[in-house]
Amino acid sequence: MNLKRKKKLIARVLKVGVGRIILDRDMQDEIKEAITRQDIKELKKEKIIRIREKKGKRKKKRRKTKRGQGSIKKKVKRRKQDYVKLTRKLRVYLKNLKVKGKITTEKYLKLRKRTRARDFSDLAHLREAIEK
Repeated sequence: MNLKRKKKLIARVLKVGVGRIILDRDMQDEIKEAITRQDIKELKKEKIIRIREKKGKRKKKRRKTKRGQGSIKKKVKRRKQDYVKLTRKLRVYLKNLKVKGKITTEKYLKLRKRTRARDFSDLAHLREAIEK
């Protein structure tokens, strides 16, 4: 027996999709006789008509606590990263020169201050300054 129209009516009354409705095969005669809204609701109470659970993902529960200021990590700017990389490279080079005895401590300190002030754009520029 075809109960498509009856399913559509049941779906409208119970406010669910047609695909979620399950009808009891043994009680098809009673389902056919049900015409009014009240009849359909009674059949649902008697569990002749059942409704499937919804499928799909469940929504994530929201956090109860907000993220504190202490846990926020600020992004380091690109310009600053470039400065740090260059400065470290130049400082290591200067230190090696001082250890090997190629430059004096006074000159080392002057060049180190100039490095801090960003006077040198790269290592070649620093070498050129040392030669002068």
